[in-house]
Amino acid sequence: MYSFEEYIREGEPNKANKAKAWKTAIGLQKVDGLDTSEYLISTAKQNIEGDITIEDAKQQINNYYSNLPQKDDKKTEEADKVSVRITEILSNNAFSFSPVEYISIHRKLFSGIYDFAGELRSFNISKKEWILNGESVLYANFESLKNSLEYDIQQEKVFNYSYLNKTEIIEHLAEFLSNLWQIHAFAEGNTRTTAVFFIKYLQQLGFKDVNNNLFAENSWYFRNALVRANYQNLNKGIHKTNKYILKFLSNLINKTDFVLKNIDLHIDNQE
Repeated sequence: MYSFEEYIREGEPNKANKAKAWKTAIGLQKVDGLDTSEYLISTAKQNIEGDITIEDAKQQINNYYSNLPQKDDKKTEEADKVSVRITEILSNNAFSFSPVEYISIHRKLFSGIYDFAGELRSFNISKKEWILNGESVLYANFESLKNSLEYDIQQEKVFNYSYLNKTEIIEHLAEFLSNLWQIHAFAEGNTRTTAVFFIKYLQQLGFKDVNNNLFAENSWYFRNALVRANYQNLNKGIHKTNKYILKFLSNLINKTDFVLKNIDLHIDNQE
């Protein structure tokens, strides 16, 4: 199990910021049930210590997998490569709140991993969800993906936050995040792409001192909360609800301490 807490606690800003970025990046692999290698953890610590740059870290990981005699564990390779790429994105200040940036993040994360990296899907999808007893969220039609992305991001871009208090801001962000994720613009990698884009957007809004442990330790809850925000079955009395993603965002931004348990999101465990 990886731990960068010693770097976060010691108070040296550069090391702490890099450790938080790595911790978030590695934790986000859990949304797809992926685990990183010990080599990735060792490489991350070298970067945090300042012994190597993030570019060096990327090259080390690429070389490591190029030289492996057996390439059976593609999932670990994906987790390692995507982790270092997420860390790189989170560690720089460059960001544009636009559909082009959203698609670019997917391309950067999954280039060489998915053939369709940076490409909007050309077919409709469904995904069986444990918390829905095998049912799926209804995702956007592939024919409207570009328009849906442009609409959601443009609506958010012109939104006026000036009359909202902190609670109302979080409620609005939850709605935006939920709608963006529901589009599911790509065949794979949607939650990780959306999370990175959203973190960068929060930083642009001024939320720089958020609780990064949330994405590091509760990324599966994050995904399941978005599932519940976008699923309804009125015949069974199940309604879309933002209450779970609101708990996550409140803990993230306000540093509240709502208990986040995946079992609570299962449709069989409703109040």
